[in-house]
Amino acid sequence: MNKTELIAAIATDTNLSKADAGRALDAAIDNLSRALAAGDTVQLIGFGTFAVASRPERTGRNPSTGEPMTIKASKAPKFTAGKALKDAVNVVAK
Repeated sequence: MNKTELIAAIATDTNLSKADAGRALDAAIDNLSRALAAGDTVQLIGFGTFAVASRPERTGRNPSTGEPMTIKASKAPKFTAGKALKDAVNVVAK
C-alpha cells in the first residue's frame, strides 16, 4: 500500500474527502516527525511506539578501498510494534 492508497482507504473509512484525508495524514506524519526530532517518544496504544535511537561513533571500512574510516554518531527513528499490531499480523487462517 502506498500513500495514495492509504489516503483513499482513510477517506472511505471516515467519510472524509480524499483531500481532507490527505491533510489529516500529512498532519499526523508532520506531528510525529516533530515529536521525534524534539527527542520525544510517541506511543499509540494498540499500534506501537516510535522513538529515537542513538548510534555511537564507530569504525567501519571504505568498501572500495578497504581503508578504515570513522562513521559519525547519529540518531535514527525506531518503531516497536504493540501487541495488538503483532497479533493482527500473526493471525493464523483456519
